Amino acid sequence: MGYTKLSKKHLIRHHFHRLKKSEYLRVLILRTIGNFLILSSLFMIGKTFYLPVSEEIRYFVEQKLGKKYVVTKEIKKIEEISRPKGILAKSINFKQTEILIPVDPNFSIVIPKIAANAKILANVDPADEKIYLPALQKGVAHAQGTAFPGEGGHIFLFAHSTDYFWNLGVYNAVFYLLGKLEKGDEVNIFYKGQRFVYKVIDKKIVDPEQVEYLTRKTNKEFLTLQTCWPPGTTFKRLLVFAVRKVE
Repeated sequence: MGYTKLSKKHLIRHHFHRLKKSEYLRVLILRTIGNFLILSSLFMIGKTFYLPVSEEIRYFVEQKLGKKYVVTKEIKKIEEISRPKGILAKSINFKQTEILIPVDPNFSIVIPKIAANAKILANVDPADEKIYLPALQKGVAHAQGTAFPGEGGHIFLFAHSTDYFWNLGVYNAVFYLLGKLEKGDEVNIFYKGQRFVYKVIDKKIVDPEQVEYLTRKTNKEFLTLQTCWPPGTTFKRLLVFAVRKVE
């Protein structure tokens, strides 16, 4: 009897030990999977919002320090550049004024308020992802069928679009701060070596399905800039409207 009781106790203890070990492994596996999912989510969030957040921080700091951007067509030696103001600006060797030279005088956009400076790719089909997505990795897209600077028609430019939200960081960030533009702000387009200046008159947030703004008619040279909204998402579209400034 004693041997039988001892054997039963041993078997029960062994079975309990196996259950405990199995439960431990199950919990360990679940925790590993949970930690992996959390880290993956944090990585995707960081990848998605890194560019918008970094652009916002840069803009905020430069506004506080009073930084100004000046647009020029040619590379020149600047004889006079305003000196840094304030302890913070001096300590980080902050340039109070910076010259923006168009990256491509044949076709590019420069917006001094948000320090945007990018090449424009002409005649990009806005309805074909296989065409416009590769273009947006290189710069700003000019919608096929819309006018060019100097033609007196409607020019439509777009940037920061994507197929899936996790690919947002892959595409050009030049229009992330487009929402900062207000009435009267300047937009410069360089085309075939000539500079065209436009003044912002309005902006609007619309649904992605509202494509009528792409084909709008105008009796004067009119510019529309489009980007996704809010920054880092593809839920809406932000449109900024501007008209050519006549010298």
